Amino acid sequence: MIPIKTPQEIELMTNSGRLVAQCFGEIEKVIKPGIKTRDIDRLVSEFIGDHRAVAAFKGYNGYPASICVSINEQVVHGIPGEREIRESDLVSIDIGVLKDDYHGDAARSYLMPPEDVEKRKLVDITEKALREGISAARLDNHLSDISFAIQNFVESYGYSVVRDLVGHGIGRKMHEEPQIPNFGKPGNGPILKEGMTLAIEPMVNIGTWRVETLDDKWTVVTKDRKLSAHFENTIVITKDGPIILTIDK
Repeated sequence: MIPIKTPQEIELMTNSGRLVAQCFGEIEKVIKPGIKTRDIDRLVSEFIGDHRAVAAFKGYNGYPASICVSINEQVVHGIPGEREIRESDLVSIDIGVLKDDYHGDAARSYLMPPEDVEKRKLVDITEKALREGISAARLDNHLSDISFAIQNFVESYGYSVVRDLVGHGIGRKMHEEPQIPNFGKPGNGPILKEGMTLAIEPMVNIGTWRVETLDDKWTVVTKDRKLSAHFENTIVITKDGPIILTIDK
């Protein structure tokens, strides 16, 4: 059964989501070629702690860092370390926060200067695919309507959506029911109801949708080593349409 959140729970999730968005605001002040990924991780970890919250990824199933930083052909779960971000890199960052017992989760992809035209198109299409998915997250739609909206939009541009990794419900737990694939036929799965909170996250590849995991047991890369981008927001279903919780408002 998919959890339905009370107004009080949604208020707490709004606070967590806002903090996630503020983390990205701090990142955007410093991210540039030459910065090491571990320095971004440290910045976010300290910022979250300063706001009396917890970096939800740290220690989750053994994950060793506070955020995920995935570059170019890396899809998700890149571990911050000594790697320096370089000119023209496509950098995807995923952040989870636990505050007052509730989670927020979001991802953004950034392009380092000088921008590459191919990478810019991929980032833009991935961000728009997230918007398409969120637009389909409406009361009385089916869950798969979100999946179909994302896949249909992405594939219309000749790109592919990752199939081995999915979005998810979110709340007291980082990953709750339901799983939300980024592909599928419309009109299937549970009916969306008011109070459902979902983390929708298209992962879009220029080449094949197939992926593999590196020897570190975490970093997921494209099978063909072509580019990938990732955007994610936590939302709540309401009678007036979906509301994004991972924004700074």
